[in-house]
Amino acid sequence: MSKPRIAIVGAGLGGIAAALLLRQEGFEATLYEQAPAFTRLGAGIHVGPNVMKIMRRLGLEEAMESMGSHPDYWYSRNWDDAAVLAQIPLGDYARRTYGAAYLTVHRGDFHRLMVEAAPAGAIRYDKRLVAIEDRGSVVHLAFADGTSAEAEIVIGADGVNSVIREHMLGVEAPRYTGYVAHRAVFPASALAKYGFDFDQCVKWWSEDRHMMVYYVTEQRDEYYYVTGVPQAEWDMSKAWVQSSQEEMREAFAGYHPMVQSLIDACDDITKWPLLERDPLPLWSRGRMVMLGDACHPMKPHMAQGAAMAIEDAAMLARCFRLVGGDDYETAFALYRANRIERASRVQKVSHDNTWLRTDEDPAWVFGYDVFNVKLVEPARVAA
Repeated sequence: MSKPRIAIVGAGLGGIAAALLLRQEGFEATLYEQAPAFTRLGAGIHVGPNVMKIMRRLGLEEAMESMGSHPDYWYSRNWDDAAVLAQIPLGDYARRTYGAAYLTVHRGDFHRLMVEAAPAGAIRYDKRLVAIEDRGSVVHLAFADGTSAEAEIVIGADGVNSVIREHMLGVEAPRYTGYVAHRAVFPASALAKYGFDFDQCVKWWSEDRHMMVYYVTEQRDEYYYVTGVPQAEWDMSKAWVQSSQEEMREAFAGYHPMVQSLIDACDDITKWPLLERDPLPLWSRGRMVMLGDACHPMKPHMAQGAAMAIEDAAMLARCFRLVGGDDYETAFALYRANRIERASRVQKVSHDNTWLRTDEDPAWVFGYDVFNVKLVEPARVAA
């Protein structure tokens, strides 16, 4: 039989990874993205060895290596006196120990690399999904622009507000965690006047808030920070709002002068709500399956949210290779059985915000190889 057509809703990092990996396995995979075009969104991202092994499979490892910063360590520092709370070796140690490099990059540069790896026509932009119908032998997708598509399999890679999740489980807003993230990317040259030796990758911690800071380019000419700060309420009609240096100074009053210099160096700051969902009762239904934030959204406090989506994509492609596209129900069950424990553990640690605050062994995260980990069989339901 011919291989099924696969529609992927959402062309973020997880969705594009799924399309590229499935196409490597010979499947026809088309991405439907609601944005009108690709844009270089202003945020940084960590790309650990667990993800770099997937980039290797896609033939993108060398390009990734050349675009990102290669920190020697992840430092955790005390908020007021800069005392080192943890010093986690990366750099050459990561290559030797975990089998690949650890990078920090601009999310937009990473995304562009993935987009450019997709064949012409594989990504359909301006396709906001408004209706979906599983007709038994095929799934019908209807978009806001009046067009439609059909596929035998649909993958929901459409984020925390997933339309696919709503179709499977009903309308339910994600839960606001009571925390916001401020984000800023700015030229590293703006820091020269302060006279500090800025860390390549550092997280500043106090009791109830933090600031994560790192370079996002190989040349280390762009610096990025992202925070976690308590805020009692959030208007859920807004995806993000503009912030300010004044708000940042208030949020980080008393923090070390190095942190104050980061706030002074950039006045283009955005603020985003941190959202979660409880673990979902299912990841698939009929011919539809979810990955990434669609089925396990998490706080960004382990820097592993996108990594989990990309790992999901790789595991899903592995399961299709083993089972075949026609037996999609078995493939979906095998996929969930081999992702739910790891994704749930990362979700929990991210929620608790304890990752690398003190010296610990991160091998369970960084050493993971989605292509070689031993698979477990799905649990059988008794008749």
